[in-house]
Amino acid sequence: MDIKEIKQLMEAFAKNGLTKLELTNGDFSIKLKKEVSEVKVVQAGEPVHVPSVTPAKVETVEEKEEGDENLIYITSPIIGTFYRAPSPDSDPYVEVGSRVKKGDVLCIVEAMKIMNEIESEYDGVIVKIFPKNAEAVEYGQKLFALKPE
Repeated sequence: MDIKEIKQLMEAFAKNGLTKLELTNGDFSIKLKKEVSEVKVVQAGEPVHVPSVTPAKVETVEEKEEGDENLIYITSPIIGTFYRAPSPDSDPYVEVGSRVKKGDVLCIVEAMKIMNEIESEYDGVIVKIFPKNAEAVEYGQKLFALKPE
């Protein structure tokens, strides 16, 4: 089972209101359990070698909040740890006020030891960065507010 299939499984788990799911396929086993509003993923079996940096599809949610109806919210496509820069001693990918183009890397979300680059799907200006560096993020949590151009 690859990361894409795991993400699809997690999305189906969340959308269908399930509280527990166990799946075994050969040496691969995954258990999902929902407690309060938290999803825990447990992997058992042989470790699988995967590349260290994997681009992740950015999911955006257009929401209207008081004061600015034109913002696009870029949300986390996975559960993981949010990193603003490629390494601790590097500059952040973006800052508030940064102009970005479609395909620019905005951050990294680490999930299960895989560094997932989150890319912009829009041209625009970053107006807000929600999580702090090295903070845990949930699936669907707002990462950035972007004013489209």
